Amino acid sequence: MDGLNDTHSSDSIEANSAGDNSVGGTNADVRGEVQERYADGANAVEAALCCPIDYDPQYLKIIPDEVIERDYGCGDPSRYVREGDVVLDLGSGGGKICFIASQIVGQEGKVIGIDMTDDMLELARTNAPIIAERVGYANVEFKRGHIEDLKTDLDELNKWLAKNPVKDAGGMEAMEAEILRLQTELPMIPDNSVDVIVSNCVLNLVSDSKKKQLFAEMFRVLKVGGRVAVSDIISDEDSPESLKQDARLWSGCISGALTEEGFGEALEQAGFHGITIDKFEMEPWQIVEGIEYRSATYLAYKGKQGECLEKNQAVIYLGPWRHIKDDDGHVFKRGVRSAVCAKTFNLLQQEPYAGSFAYIEPAIEVTDKIDFPNCAVRRRDPSETKRGAPKLTTDPSQGNSSQSSSCC
Repeated sequence: MDGLNDTHSSDSIEANSAGDNSVGGTNADVRGEVQERYADGANAVEAALCCPIDYDPQYLKIIPDEVIERDYGCGDPSRYVREGDVVLDLGSGGGKICFIASQIVGQEGKVIGIDMTDDMLELARTNAPIIAERVGYANVEFKRGHIEDLKTDLDELNKWLAKNPVKDAGGMEAMEAEILRLQTELPMIPDNSVDVIVSNCVLNLVSDSKKKQLFAEMFRVLKVGGRVAVSDIISDEDSPESLKQDARLWSGCISGALTEEGFGEALEQAGFHGITIDKFEMEPWQIVEGIEYRSATYLAYKGKQGECLEKNQAVIYLGPWRHIKDDDGHVFKRGVRSAVCAKTFNLLQQEPYAGSFAYIEPAIEVTDKIDFPNCAVRRRDPSETKRGAPKLTTDPSQGNSSQSSSCC
């Protein structure tokens, strides 16, 4: 294969600078090469497009071999799916992750796969009824679209184009108007409609010019409290422009990869919180011109936005660090009661923060709507959380009536 060898070891790969592999001086739109390569991968196994992955075998038993063999990924984001979830798989390919998720979410859940490659969609859609028959319910659907534009349903657009072919500038204007109508009235994925977004070695395939839009779309469609679980290829250094111009390296999940730091920054800039690298492969998948490309799984959450209200609540950071700073610059010192707004108080009791703090409710509930000044974390005097309650004195000889036994 030009520009990419077939090994999964850390052996070096030489970038192919031949003109046939150029993306034309820009990576603004790499869809053509990606679609062509993955169309080929849907019809014949291409080992160079994936890393070795151990999936839970119990979920593979009912999935046809042709789907398993044509799965191109670098991780297993399906293990972050839960019963009852509405799951969105970005770049669903032949449907393997969707079919695994279908079994996990159960009959009450739903799985949506998005892909732009006709051959991959055909493979997935052909096998969806087989999976439904084997599990006893149908909860998976596959939609044609671009993962950086989750509003435009390309199947719906194609139906319109079949009746309204574009032949001139007027036709193009009509098509643009129809796209806007579809995005507004019939968005492929509505706002705040998804519990968890998964993706397996696909985000790197989106052009650099559209990656910001991609992460913004992910944030848009997630419910408040929703989460992201994305396995992708990341690099330890920025890929130089010479590598980005090699279409074969781009479609091979290499030169379009974000850096270790850049992936987290992209999630943060989109508005996510609790960003965690849950799995980081120490052994590089490939090395190109000294740059290491490896698999990693990032988790992130939506829900830190909202008003800040004072409820006299406090948290105590339990350690092990002397202090920590969150994404908004709030500093929590170990063992110190920290005043936080009600939104942050609730947020810190959820994943991925749960267990890192002690949570202190006020002695008397604050029902008034009081703004939390500047949403700034500060030391909370214990008297604040006791405000309005009588000052009691316990008698050690009598024990504590609220407990079934003494603590010592």
